[in-house]
Amino acid sequence: MTSESSPLPPGPETAVPEAPKVYMRGIKSFVIRAGRMTAGQTKAVDTLGPQFLLPYQDQLLDFKTVFSSLPGDATAHPVVLEIGFGMGEATAHIAGVMPETRFLCCEVHEPGVGALLKRIGEQDLHNIRICAHDAVEVIDHMLPLQSLDGVHIFFPDPWHKTKHNKRRLIQAPLIAKLAQRLKVGGYLHCATDWQPYAEQILEVLSAEPALANRAAAAHPELLGYAPKPHYRPLTKFENRGIKLGHGVWDVVFERI
Repeated sequence: MTSESSPLPPGPETAVPEAPKVYMRGIKSFVIRAGRMTAGQTKAVDTLGPQFLLPYQDQLLDFKTVFSSLPGDATAHPVVLEIGFGMGEATAHIAGVMPETRFLCCEVHEPGVGALLKRIGEQDLHNIRICAHDAVEVIDHMLPLQSLDGVHIFFPDPWHKTKHNKRRLIQAPLIAKLAQRLKVGGYLHCATDWQPYAEQILEVLSAEPALANRAAAAHPELLGYAPKPHYRPLTKFENRGIKLGHGVWDVVFERI
């Protein structure tokens, strides 16, 4: 409620606190989905969150510090960024089959964060850190240049309607940011089950001069797309789509 009386001028007792820093983006590529946390997800956040949740911060990460609890020299292990892991099924699987790789995973959906933490506990995984924050701001403010060995973006929201295509995550400005943060030889792997989005992804990545198509020469029959890499599992959702005749397209490019 707004008071009708005039406010006092700032003084020792009424000093106006400094406003927190806010980083604005014009169009979000995601919507915060409604959904309640299950008891198991809530328990996972309470018990495992302190170890595996990485708070958003306005300074560059030192991966050696982030993964300091793991054995060995952190600088000798690959680091992969995952953007939007959903309920974490594929993330947990990949972390299990690639135990020497460190994964920094971004997701804004709270039940998804809780679900991945629950999987971490159930599968005894240690090589995952979760940042429950907008991935674009994480990229802009937390990731050093040439610090990543890979980036995974699996089944981002396709925003089917033409008028909503501008909300799609895979756009030239983001891909340029990611290319800058990949080491030479690092890879960017996108997957989608929506063909128009697959075509856009292939077009956008092909236009980025710092990236080269891994699959184009090796698999010309796939018309620029890549065979499904061994580490990416078929999720329940994907299997259901395949049974219904839906396609899935993998796009894998390399930093040059």
